[in-house]
Amino acid sequence: MKQETIVQQTAVDTPRFVLRPLRTSDAGLLNMYAADRRVAEQTTSIPHPLPPGAAEALVAKAQREDRRDHIWAMDATEQGGSELMGVISLQQMDRNQSEISYWVAPVMWNTGLASEAVKALVGANPLMNDTIFASVFQDNPGSARVLTNAKFDYLGDAEAFSVARNAKVPTWTYLRKLS
Repeated sequence: MKQETIVQQTAVDTPRFVLRPLRTSDAGLLNMYAADRRVAEQTTSIPHPLPPGAAEALVAKAQREDRRDHIWAMDATEQGGSELMGVISLQQMDRNQSEISYWVAPVMWNTGLASEAVKALVGANPLMNDTIFASVFQDNPGSARVLTNAKFDYLGDAEAFSVARNAKVPTWTYLRKLS
């Protein structure tokens, strides 16, 4: 019998769902959603097609004691909804800063879940950051609205490599000061 890894990570409540640490049972839904080209192409790190074991590797990475990426599942089971509707993460950087990233399952797009998750995680500030950065692809204005709605300030244009697109993609970069 294998026991579930218990991750010491703050859970964050929102009106419609809870942000909780990833668990092994999330791998199936992570695999289904992350394998969708529309999701993968809006991230820098998700390949398309998604290789076997990628979802399990993400969960294992999120459960490591020495992780730099703190990853939360958007879980609405307590409200009668889906166990995993998307993920949001904070990647620790130096000088008390993090970079926030998120994606939502396509069936949940345009429902305000990403905005609610970003506002809740920034409000909880579980890593006690002074500053949180974010960047979004310029062909995804919805993600830019999520950040501006959460009071992130536009910093400028840049570019980032998308594994799924196998190309550099123009981005908008944002910043939110918390102290």
